[in-house]
Amino acid sequence: MENNVKKWLRGEGEAFLKDIGIRKGQTILDFGCGVGHYTIPAAKVTGKEGKVYAIDKDMDALQQLMQRAKSEGFKNVVPIKTSGELKINLENESVDVVLLYDVLHYMDVKERRKIYDEVYRILKSDGFFSVYPKHLKSDGALWNLSGMELEAIVKEIKREKFYFERKFFKSLIHDDNYDKGYILKFKKEREGN
Repeated sequence: MENNVKKWLRGEGEAFLKDIGIRKGQTILDFGCGVGHYTIPAAKVTGKEGKVYAIDKDMDALQQLMQRAKSEGFKNVVPIKTSGELKINLENESVDVVLLYDVLHYMDVKERRKIYDEVYRILKSDGFFSVYPKHLKSDGALWNLSGMELEAIVKEIKREKFYFERKFFKSLIHDDNYDKGYILKFKKEREGN
């Protein structure tokens, strides 16, 4: 388990993020970042010219992430503290990429709509929204996504002013272990479409 995380943090996570479209100099939001399995690789990919905002309601996890970022010399990781409210304290159109990985199952439909609205608000017009919708009906069902399949999530997000660009089937880290799953990529619909 620990070896999987080390392997991921030592290069495979960076390769994964580059594959989905993250580049040097970008501003990223890792929503529901946990201890930083995606935040740390994103900080490496974006480099000192970029910035990675990390938000999580678990203050212990956020503190662990920031200790790791500090020990590895990353000055481009910025924590955003929250008590669980679905408001992202960032400026309109200030982020190139939003990662929403393995968190949708914690939210009901109303909460998911709120977060999609916030993502739309903060995402730059040429940015993208990357979703890993774990715990669907056919994928270890849990809580709010237990009755949904992948296509239902795509339709739900498309209804919220995004268009579906593509999906990737990739190996990625989940709960400290490697897993395979679909990563969904969305872009903002232009106003008036």
